[in-house]
Amino acid sequence: MLRSIVRKGGVQRACALRRIINYPQPTALPPPSPRHRLYSSSLPQNSNTQFVEHLDDQQQSSSQSNAATSISVDRSGLYNNPHEHSHEPNSDSDLVKHLKGIIKFRGGPISVAEYMEEVLTNPKYGFYINRDVFGTEGDFITSPEVSQMFGEMVGVWAMCLWEQMGQPKKVNLVELGPGRGTLMADLLRGASKIKNFTEALNIHLVECSPALKKIQHSCLKCTDEDNSSEVIEKNTISQLAGTPVSWHTTLEQVPSGVPTIIIAHEFFDALPVHQFQRASRGWCEKMVDVAEDSSFRFILSPQPTPANLYLMKRLQWAGPDEIEKLNQVEVCPKAMDLTHTISKRISSDGGGALIIDYGLNGVATDTLQAIRKHKFVNILDNPGSADLSAYVDFAAIKHSAEEASETVSVYGPMTQSNFLGSLGINFRVEALLQNCTDEQAESMRTGYWRLVGEGEAPFWEGPEDQTPIGMGTRYLAMAIVNKNQGTPIPFIEE
Repeated sequence: MLRSIVRKGGVQRACALRRIINYPQPTALPPPSPRHRLYSSSLPQNSNTQFVEHLDDQQQSSSQSNAATSISVDRSGLYNNPHEHSHEPNSDSDLVKHLKGIIKFRGGPISVAEYMEEVLTNPKYGFYINRDVFGTEGDFITSPEVSQMFGEMVGVWAMCLWEQMGQPKKVNLVELGPGRGTLMADLLRGASKIKNFTEALNIHLVECSPALKKIQHSCLKCTDEDNSSEVIEKNTISQLAGTPVSWHTTLEQVPSGVPTIIIAHEFFDALPVHQFQRASRGWCEKMVDVAEDSSFRFILSPQPTPANLYLMKRLQWAGPDEIEKLNQVEVCPKAMDLTHTISKRISSDGGGALIIDYGLNGVATDTLQAIRKHKFVNILDNPGSADLSAYVDFAAIKHSAEEASETVSVYGPMTQSNFLGSLGINFRVEALLQNCTDEQAESMRTGYWRLVGEGEAPFWEGPEDQTPIGMGTRYLAMAIVNKNQGTPIPFIEE
């Protein structure tokens, strides 16, 4: 497998891969909780269908068309001082009051997408905004938290793409939603010996949470240096590889004009989705309303909403046979719009994007789920205390990218197992196992299985309720690249 990479990429790339494969392992972390976000796609999808269908014939409210969602929200207050956030339910939290206030002010329900966006990124009360939600002490664990090898392999991919671009002297390396910064930290550690690569990098982290920005700053071992004595401006440098680091709230704020490599790992799944259900009068959007007992409930919109435009576009991309079988559809306008932005940036500046997430290569139906303390809970239960996410529609991403620009190519999706395996994770784990304690070796094998395996780990001898579950085939990888750079490793020409 490594030889095939060498044939495609040349001797210099092979040397870079070998350096990373032999890079020493940092202090091992304790094994993560066995229940985490990696496992979410293996559980049953939500089933609110009967409840909503029952309401379909009764719903005759006077909701106006302006009760539907707005595709964006005002994030101007994201930098306010963080408010205390608690998992503990209360009679009516500030976020619950805020959501009910919106519904009351509108005189009708809000879309599932607006509910999801408020719950996750409300500037004062949002789930992601004021605290660390990752790791064993948080609500879920992502691939970078499982093993250092994930970030290292993503680094291999980025370096290979950089070489295909002709080793430009300056390149923007952008990560969307970097979490705690673990992926980028492992990438930089692994790439630190490839000086030509790291010296070309400008790191740009797209993050809306002030709390997570502080954690990322620490994880990347950043130091702030005064740029000049006259202008109060600081340069932030990661000591892991001597690379400059900047933070932005949107991708549009990242400077353009130089080649760009974009990484989006478990980012698209958190973008708000609109849910539609087939009813007697056609496709109706599922909405969130307040019931008589003051709890939240789902109802169907009595008339078309602005998001119907995105639904029609998505159905046009699907085949007639696929549509005929559907009773529910999820569409993500923000994912489509973000993909447009990514494609246009890659088209104009060169480079590529890597998207890794759990999802489907087709229309998503009723996949929205809520996770609190590593357990699945009701979506409408105590909003703001649980993470909300939905399957990524990779087919829609592909169509959106190709629609935005004729000068980009889309590759994949391929399984995470094949992606990591083709980049050399098998060789890397073997190298790490040669220089670690028995406890570290067990953690390494467990992390490896979670990244590339399928189902329960056959080697596990610990507690049954902690059996590692492999997600190598449930997570998918897709690349969007400028056509001038050829086929990105390890994808094949399509």
